[in-house]
Amino acid sequence: MYIYSEISKIMLQNVSKSQVLERLRFENSWWVNGHIEEDYLQMSRRLYFELFKPLAMDTDVRRALVLMGPRRVGKTVMLFHLVEELILKGVNPQKIIFITIENPIYINRGLEQLFEYAKEAVGSDDANGWYVLYDEIQYCKDWEVHLKTLVDTHRQCKFIASGSAAAALKYKSQESGAGRFTDFLLPPLTFHEYISLKGLDAIIKPIDINWQGNSATFYTSTHIDQLNKHFIDYINFGGYPEVIFSEKIQANPGRFIRQDIVDKVLLRDLPSLYGISDVQELNALFTYIAYNTANEFSYEALSTSSGVPKNTLKKYIDYLEAAFLIKQVRRIDQSGKRFQRDNYFKLYLTNPSLRSALFAPLTATDDLIGAMVETAIFDQWMHREQFTPWYARWSKGEVDMVGLDDKTLKPQWALEIKWSNRYVENPKELKSLIPFCLENDLDAAFVTTIDKESKQVYKGVHLQFMPAAAYAYTVGKNTLESKMKK
Repeated sequence: MYIYSEISKIMLQNVSKSQVLERLRFENSWWVNGHIEEDYLQMSRRLYFELFKPLAMDTDVRRALVLMGPRRVGKTVMLFHLVEELILKGVNPQKIIFITIENPIYINRGLEQLFEYAKEAVGSDDANGWYVLYDEIQYCKDWEVHLKTLVDTHRQCKFIASGSAAAALKYKSQESGAGRFTDFLLPPLTFHEYISLKGLDAIIKPIDINWQGNSATFYTSTHIDQLNKHFIDYINFGGYPEVIFSEKIQANPGRFIRQDIVDKVLLRDLPSLYGISDVQELNALFTYIAYNTANEFSYEALSTSSGVPKNTLKKYIDYLEAAFLIKQVRRIDQSGKRFQRDNYFKLYLTNPSLRSALFAPLTATDDLIGAMVETAIFDQWMHREQFTPWYARWSKGEVDMVGLDDKTLKPQWALEIKWSNRYVENPKELKSLIPFCLENDLDAAFVTTIDKESKQVYKGVHLQFMPAAAYAYTVGKNTLESKMKK
């Protein structure tokens, strides 16, 4: 920290105002040519952009927009796509400011000063009508205080910030920006987005399924083998837009994902934000969780296996969850009731491709692929902010996912995640799911398969069998569409 501070002082002394102005002109090329760089124009827009765009362009509500999410999910690209959209909508290109806060040339310069410099660089002293985009805002000390002041002072301007230190951004946004900030979380790619970005929508077809007495739209494929191939690729590489188009990165995912995403979060973001002193211990814990994603844990067993003291584990897990690296899922019993003491829980990677980066890509026949399919499906559901997933486990059985009614807290539906076709012909082997449904008055349940699609009735329970890849696509697509309707 001392060395960094000294470097900051030296740089501040050596970097002149004219150099800062020149850098601002370089970053904002549309001031001159009227459009963003060609590289960004050629990049496909994430489907979540359509949710982000109206919030970013809304100037009626006096609030800053804070775009947050894990590293490398496309936040900076989304900001450039916003710039292009603003220009297309008729906003003067010279009224749009983009500033990369992590650039060393801006060290020790506040957000207000950078805004004033940008106006000077473009040759305008107009105080109104600006769209100001701060990328990687966490590199500005006390950014939340500065941003709130800008919102209060410049009432006719729109301020948009992004950052990868998601845990701290969310905390500071909620604590200091209450009533002044709107948070927007950009998650890793859903399988639906992956298929869309790869231009594979033609292999998808909608189907109507009678679900709990209502007709519901689900999606399957005209070429299930091809969809499964891409599903395995998604599990191994599909969380990040940059990776799915690069065979070079896929050939060595560890170098890109581990070094540029995992290590920066574990070794730099979290320690600096939360004062974690033993980063190697945190790293060892995350590696252990990643290898055992989708498994049930207890603090006692996890402490023994990982070597991390029990009294430190909960803090580390909270940190990893706040950083959007893992998700903790709670348990209910066979009757759908929650336990008074949460001694056991499941942990999932929020992005299945994190595991292949830490260890090795998996094939469709690998012994561990079942846990990764389960992780991938859970990750599609985790994009629903208002949905809390549960799993059921008791002495004689387990059900992978259960949805509880918000009011009654009773099971509404159940899902058994399988990477196997055998249960289609042998539903009696679903020795946990069927008793759970019968005890909780559920007359229907979903079961995923490799590539089989079927309907069966066993002991009065209507079982809908569906390929895991098709189910994952359906959840991702329906989730996005439900967000669009709000």
